[in-house]
Amino acid sequence: MAFSPATTATAARAAGAFTSARVSSSPPSSLSSPFLPRVAGAIVARRGRGARAAASPVRAQAAGAAKKNVLVVNTNSGGHAVIGFYFAKALLAAGHAVTVLTVGDEGSDKMKKPPFSRFSELTSAGAKTVWGDPADVGAAVGGASFDVVLENNGKDLDAVKPVADWAKSAGVGQFLFISSAGIYLQTDEPPHVEGDAVKESAGHVGVEKYIAAEFGSWASFRPQYMTGSGNNKDCEEWFFDRIVRKRPVPIPGSGMQLTNISHARDLGSMLTLAVDNPDAAAGKIFNCVSDRGVTLNGLAKMCAAAAGATVEIVNYDPAAAGVDAKKAFPFRNMVTRTPIDI
Repeated sequence: MAFSPATTATAARAAGAFTSARVSSSPPSSLSSPFLPRVAGAIVARRGRGARAAASPVRAQAAGAAKKNVLVVNTNSGGHAVIGFYFAKALLAAGHAVTVLTVGDEGSDKMKKPPFSRFSELTSAGAKTVWGDPADVGAAVGGASFDVVLENNGKDLDAVKPVADWAKSAGVGQFLFISSAGIYLQTDEPPHVEGDAVKESAGHVGVEKYIAAEFGSWASFRPQYMTGSGNNKDCEEWFFDRIVRKRPVPIPGSGMQLTNISHARDLGSMLTLAVDNPDAAAGKIFNCVSDRGVTLNGLAKMCAAAAGATVEIVNYDPAAAGVDAKKAFPFRNMVTRTPIDI
């Protein structure tokens, strides 16, 4: 998106704003309870009855649906880690049996961070949690059988193929894949919808093609930016951290770039609907985002309103400020809004 070049003063101010950024990757204790739950409500409030209606069918349909044994192959880091956590919660609430296979070692430092540090919420509700190498998923799950597999770890075919091949050989009836809304090619007619051109070189695209060829019942889900308590990656927390410390919020560009925010709980409900209604989801690709976009400046304002605080927004030209926006800012510096289609 085009914007006016920043003046020398504005660029210097933006660069100065970054020097006060927090050093720790973990959110400060002041963010733990009063603010994060409230921003989730603020972000989804626009959806109104639509958000509540999306969650209700999961419970209603599950009551008459066959209970299934579901394996969630979950990544051990990044913004997707929280997806498996909320999906497992939704499945358990619907009465399904759940096993969460997390990449790596249960004793690693990564498991001390959320959402993994909250896995007791899953096990206390009846879920089983195991750790291991998805390349040898059969050994990791001890030879257990499953009706459904959600692959929420691999980003390319090299990582996903062993899981998909095992699932097919083990007679898994439904294979679900967490892809990404970042695979679309830029367009002059945003926002993106399913069916728009994608980057053929993207690893997620290769996975989608493979599972489409290998499974009769499959579906791919393309999320964008996930929010929610327990997130393993900065998203709304980056804004909150600065706002509650009364620091400027530096946003690259004009701040009018559109993006999209969705709560991981909503995606968990959406995935559970696919488990409960496999025929309806079979062979489909879903954009997993909110029905309305938000500007980057608007997101900062929403976080401030949720925190009951004011916000000072500094829009800047990354080149003039000498800042790499990809590393300094948690969102892509472009229009990335993708509309919901469920």
